[in-house]
Amino acid sequence: MTDDTDGGRDGGRDGGPRGGGGADAALGADPDARDELRTARLAAAGRAAGRRLADGLREATVGELLATLVAPDPDEPADVYGDGVVARLELRVAQLLGTEDAAFFPTGTMAQQVALRCWAGRTGNPVVALHPMSHPERWEEGALAAVAGLRTVHTTTESRQPTAQEVRDVPEPFGTLMLELPLRDAGFLLPSWEELEEVVAAARAREAVVHFDGARLWESTVHFGRSLPEIAALADSVYVSFYKSLGALSGAALAGPASLVEEARLWRHRYGGRVFRQFPAALSALAALESRLPALPSYVTRARDVAQGLREAFEAAGVPWFRVHPEVPHTHQFQVWLPYEPDRLTDAGIRLAEETGTVLFRRWSAAPVPGLAVTEVEVASPALDWPPGALPAAAAAFLSYL
Repeated sequence: MTDDTDGGRDGGRDGGPRGGGGADAALGADPDARDELRTARLAAAGRAAGRRLADGLREATVGELLATLVAPDPDEPADVYGDGVVARLELRVAQLLGTEDAAFFPTGTMAQQVALRCWAGRTGNPVVALHPMSHPERWEEGALAAVAGLRTVHTTTESRQPTAQEVRDVPEPFGTLMLELPLRDAGFLLPSWEELEEVVAAARAREAVVHFDGARLWESTVHFGRSLPEIAALADSVYVSFYKSLGALSGAALAGPASLVEEARLWRHRYGGRVFRQFPAALSALAALESRLPALPSYVTRARDVAQGLREAFEAAGVPWFRVHPEVPHTHQFQVWLPYEPDRLTDAGIRLAEETGTVLFRRWSAAPVPGLAVTEVEVASPALDWPPGALPAAAAAFLSYL
């Protein structure tokens, strides 16, 4: 999988010949050149496609992004080191999550490192219990140890959320339990509400605090059947992202008790996150909270329809082995596994986009099991407008390119 915090799988725009043979032949055996062309074609095809499952945010131009920045009051003073519109955003997040306060951060990586560092100081224990597939372990270059001086232990090595018993069985004391909700690299998986309550209680019984990595917490309300304040109330602190599901320009927030957030603002300054002006990111986040946040439940519902449609299409085509994971998506994102080489599947998706104007899948990666490839599917507002029959037709066309 690829981390979408600091760049992703999709790259620039360069067009390129249709089909795979001629382009690859022209590039010879240079794998880097092949991948560069593939990335460029993928981006160009995505921009030109008329039908997709999610917004093509990675291909957006500067002009398109600037057009989304509409200030409710253009005469409002610009922010200076976190006041003004940034402070309004912080207040809005605290209201939505039902916490005492919230602090804006330029990145989620910084927000979580600060949160875990603050809790280590307060508990007197620098050990963080988390999943080995969680963001700090996979996508932050060992920053918890290198920058914050923290140490991690793993709750489980299984590709799923930890159980309460596994939290109870961690063989050494830990000060903080970090739960990634949903666990992205395992398939955007969430526990049940009852399981989450039990896991939190198990941590409390060990005198540990609980921090939620809620980069995609916004869309978890459907699966849990609970409101955002009810979910956030289980934890001592929560991090949320403004771009991963909401589609804003960038940024994150750390929410929790007022005393913790006050300390986090101090560490934000020390980490270099006290930026002189951040009103574009703040305006974008506020707009997303008003427009996209209410729509997320409909994306989750549609994602379940898409997952079912893909299963039926693969079965009808006689695909020798496939997996849609989880079978019923917990959020508006899920995984698809197929028994082909990743580049072959990526090229089929490019041809589908170039020749039919439909984006179904994007880049595929090698799965942990040899001979299999996996991709992530996101379902958002564009998927709501697909007419009946369009999804099975697109899936059949995609498979025909293999």
